[in-house]
Amino acid sequence: MKILVTGGAGFIGSHFVRSQLLQDSNWSEIIVLDALTYAGNLENLNGVFENPRLRFIHGDITDVSLVQSISAGVNTIVNFAAESHVDKSIESSAEFIRSNVLGTHVLLESALRNDIERYIQISTDEVYGSIDAGSWDEKETLSPNSPYSASKASADLIALSYFRTHGLDIRITRCSNNYGSYQHPEKMIPASIIRLAQGSKILIYGTGQNQRDWLHVSDHCRAIDLVIEKGLAGEIYNVGGGTELDNVQLAQTLLRLSGKTEDFIQYIDDRKGHDMRYSVNYSKLSNLTGFSPLVDFETGLQETYRWYLDNKNYWSQSVNIQK
Repeated sequence: MKILVTGGAGFIGSHFVRSQLLQDSNWSEIIVLDALTYAGNLENLNGVFENPRLRFIHGDITDVSLVQSISAGVNTIVNFAAESHVDKSIESSAEFIRSNVLGTHVLLESALRNDIERYIQISTDEVYGSIDAGSWDEKETLSPNSPYSASKASADLIALSYFRTHGLDIRITRCSNNYGSYQHPEKMIPASIIRLAQGSKILIYGTGQNQRDWLHVSDHCRAIDLVIEKGLAGEIYNVGGGTELDNVQLAQTLLRLSGKTEDFIQYIDDRKGHDMRYSVNYSKLSNLTGFSPLVDFETGLQETYRWYLDNKNYWSQSVNIQK
């Protein structure tokens, strides 16, 4: 049994690869394909890179011949590869369309031609847009508001078309905001931890009332495992963390961990098209597989905070904090 994990040197992908290699999984070979752009890092695979079941390939998911070649003999494809930073998509969206849309199409074509048993598309709750109250279920109409989320919604629709047209076993997961170790410093939690560690203020868009649901990366990886094992072809599964906070509340929690006061919060101009609230109903996944988040947010955040303080070498070369 072979699995191809695209974007496997990124944040979530590397955690998934590590979990597969450190547990008694059925994969005789795990092939990681990663372009090692700014968010991909071989350090993310520390501790498992030399594992004999792991084969790393430096390459791009838009490379048709490469993807076609390495997909031969693979049973499952899990596509984590994506450009994912909303701010960057607002500044320059072309790379998001290339990677997230065209790259997904290349993978789907390869899966079809190589008769891949199942294809897992890792998506995001952002494809639903913003919700004032309640939670989205998987039947919600897509209404993305940023170039990033629009590119992910496009990829989801293309993937589903391969199920409906070709009968390819497509399964899509849409997760809420992930956090944990090895996350790129551009994301809010690591960026805030690093700024505090350097004596700078946490930056918060607008009024800070934007709400997000937080999911520990290990819980996300466990959910993906369950979708691979028990999911159904052509289905979408929301994956939530069950901890909804606005950005001020999140900042206050980080300030408590750092021993700093709210003087270390700085409000800045709001992001264009900033979604106010995300919230997913993940009862479909829970009812099918028994999934529920296991990592308490306070515990997970404390562990994440300590990891960044203990691993300065991981992020010190990639950030330039302005006080």
